[in-house]
Amino acid sequence: MTLSNVQPGETIEILSIPDETVRVQAIRLGIYEGAHIQCSDKISRGPVILRRRMQEMAIGHELAKQIKVRVI
Repeated sequence: MTLSNVQPGETIEILSIPDETVRVQAIRLGIYEGAHIQCSDKISRGPVILRRRMQEMAIGHELAKQIKVRVI
């Protein structure tokens, strides 16, 4: 499953970020393999809004399709 398939309210674990450039950018936002993050909102064919430790961030749809996750 990819981040683009997550629904609002679900808590996910990041499994893999295949592209190294994307991985470096994601780490700067606190998104890394093993991180537990909550989806607070999702805009159809648009960004996925994630919440982690009182911080919200928007991940674009194309980037979200590259990040593998599982619902916990």
